[in-house]
Amino acid sequence: MKKLENKVVFITGGNSGIGKASALEAAREGAIIVVADLENKEHDETLREITALGVQCMFVPIDVSDVERVKKAIVTTVEKFGRLDVAFNNAGIGGVYSGIHDMPEKEWDRLIAVNLTGQFYCVKYELQQFLKQGGGVIVNMASLAGLKAEHGLVPYTVAKHGVLGLTKNIAVQYANQNIRGNAICPYYVETPLLNAAPEEVHTAWIEGTPSKRLCTADEVAKAFIYLACDDSSYCNGTQIILDGGVMA
Repeated sequence: MKKLENKVVFITGGNSGIGKASALEAAREGAIIVVADLENKEHDETLREITALGVQCMFVPIDVSDVERVKKAIVTTVEKFGRLDVAFNNAGIGGVYSGIHDMPEKEWDRLIAVNLTGQFYCVKYELQQFLKQGGGVIVNMASLAGLKAEHGLVPYTVAKHGVLGLTKNIAVQYANQNIRGNAICPYYVETPLLNAAPEEVHTAWIEGTPSKRLCTADEVAKAFIYLACDDSSYCNGTQIILDGGVMA
């Protein structure tokens, strides 16, 4: 039997990069996939690729910084498929490099709204559904920047630390109600967005990694499957680190 057979899996930022790779991997494991992303994203191709794997899927528009749209996306999922089994809160944005002393307030607000408050909105309403149906699994996208300072990425670092705090609280408050919450902390991941960085910056990231390469979206997807399925049934309130040895 496949690891996520007939499980309803909700993935924010599911139309590209890590989210898309995770959606496809979950589909290969038999899941019903809900791709949640911004409305201006081209999602038809993602749905075609998922459907080709022989599972049901649908797209729901979402802006995680808008609580009403978060609620609607989750309600739409449950109305369509009857339940929600796994949520991967993957949507997030990067930021500009800055010191704390000269950080533009608007940049701080933008990053925190999407990367931390948006995670809270998703977790809140996912938990409400899990409590109604008797359990579920949450996987939050954090970052290596949730475990250490990332020079110049002030609000991003703060937000990702906050995501890990939120994740730990899921375990502490809801473990006895058949609900698990864990996080993934990757170093830089090879995605189209990351590959748009200047070549010298990209090279520096690679050279700063003992493995001398960056993580792939498929490797993050494999970690997501582990946390989403029963293989990790006693794993709660913690994180998987994918860093090629950086923290060592």
